Amino acid sequence: MNIVKVGNYEVGQGKPLLLMAGPCVLEGYERSLAIGRAVKEIADRLGIPYVFKASYDKANRSSYNSFRGPGLEEGLRIIAQIKQDLGVPAVSDIHECCQVEKAAEVLDILQIPAFLCRQTDLVYEAAKTGRTVNIKKGQFLAPWDMKNVVAKAEEAGSRSIMLTERGASFGYNALVTDMRSLPIMRELGYPVVMDATHSVQIPGGQGTTSGGQSKFVPHMARAAAAVGIDALFLEVHDNPAEALSDGPNMVPIEMLEPLLRDVLAIDRLVRK
Repeated sequence: MNIVKVGNYEVGQGKPLLLMAGPCVLEGYERSLAIGRAVKEIADRLGIPYVFKASYDKANRSSYNSFRGPGLEEGLRIIAQIKQDLGVPAVSDIHECCQVEKAAEVLDILQIPAFLCRQTDLVYEAAKTGRTVNIKKGQFLAPWDMKNVVAKAEEAGSRSIMLTERGASFGYNALVTDMRSLPIMRELGYPVVMDATHSVQIPGGQGTTSGGQSKFVPHMARAAAAVGIDALFLEVHDNPAEALSDGPNMVPIEMLEPLLRDVLAIDRLVRK
């Protein structure tokens, strides 16, 4: 397996489990920083390498009027400040090739959203920056077909790739996670990530917004750890009911530490 560098961390087989966590979308500097700081305190207590996660623009909302975030310029400025304040790497979504250069100046991980994983130019341009690229497997794509996505990034000269499972479409407004996906994608030679919060999303389930079943997040995370993962992706919030995006599938901060303790215990057992 290729070992991937993220800031001062190394990710991959034999390396510590990485945590990518934070609010779904930037909700201003102060609140986003507070959430990141709370997550970092928990990660530090548990000895988990931590990457701050937040989107500067949620471009694939259910409704035109849904909150999208501060946008590229202001969003990257906020993320850069939070990185400095917390002393951690950061990851965020990119949606268009024109965003790649500016995003790569700030982000340690350029994330390709699931809906865009087949966008050849976007994957290629992101990989060409030399930054680590985390590619989310599309809800419409078989895990073995991610080999073609990986090949696009490799064609750009990158070996700093991560692959994320976040569920597959199962009829209307439903997702199901096939845990076989994790070892299948791992066989492609790169670290695998479990997105345990988007996996319990109900796309468009509330009419003009997506729903979710956050009570199942711990089950997804524990199951993935039992299969074997290199990183865990979680959207967290101090008050999910107030979250401006993806509240129904987010983890409340107060539930994060017990969830991570369970995942770490399973991860250690599997690694033995």
